[in-house]
Amino acid sequence: MDESKARGGPDPTGQMLDQIHICDLRARCIVGVNPDERVNKQDVVINVTLYADLRRAGQTDSIADTVNYKAVKKAVLEMVEGSRFKLVERLAEAVATACLIQSGVRRVRVLVEKPAALRFARTVGVEIVREAGGE
Repeated sequence: MDESKARGGPDPTGQMLDQIHICDLRARCIVGVNPDERVNKQDVVINVTLYADLRRAGQTDSIADTVNYKAVKKAVLEMVEGSRFKLVERLAEAVATACLIQSGVRRVRVLVEKPAALRFARTVGVEIVREAGGE
């Protein structure tokens, strides 16, 4: 992926995008392929970067003109805590989808970490970038 896109950069229409970061969102869910992982919920840590045009909100100071990141957080937590995926990759994809259906979100970068995945490692994570309308 083009690095300017990863930092915001222009969207496919050439418009520059701004970013909202939701950092270290913690949740518990069923994720994994081993038998015990299919029964016991595990901790996951989620980082989300929402890409949107925030210029109007910066001018009007109105919540109606921005991405409601509280609603994004709520949607992500509800989805994650009720999920039962085998792969962290699938969980990341579902988080991205939950973000992209929110009003104003044009692109999302999702990092899902599973802290207990590997012995001797602090965490294992999967990071994806998706755009509204598919990519």
